[in-house]
Amino acid sequence: QVQLVESGGGLVQAGESLTLTCAASGRHFNSYAITWFRQVSETEREFVAGINWSGGTEDYADSVKDRYIVSRDNDKNTVWLQMNSLKPEDTAVYYCAATQKTYGVARHEGAMDYWGKGTLVTVSS
Repeated sequence: QVQLVESGGGLVQAGESLTLTCAASGRHFNSYAITWFRQVSETEREFVAGINWSGGTEDYADSVKDRYIVSRDNDKNTVWLQMNSLKPEDTAVYYCAATQKTYGVARHEGAMDYWGKGTLVTVSS
């Protein structure tokens, strides 16, 4: 089992950068793929970016590709999401989630085993 806590959200202006942190506790963090999602409506979370257990594979939604970078340090039980050139449409609650169901990147929220509580990112125009 793993517990996830997101941090680093806040209010920024369009064009600025922000880095989110997903800190994990529990055992075998290095066996989990970690994915970032964001809440885009009351009922929908969309895939943002993900990284596999080793950090060797990353995947990004088209809307954030070339602007966001996901990385991890298994010795520190931590995953980061560096967000550059932020846009007002990036405003959302961002969640990190973990799964052991794949050796690659999990893109679907139904595949995730554990979730953090989220951190709010607000981008003003």
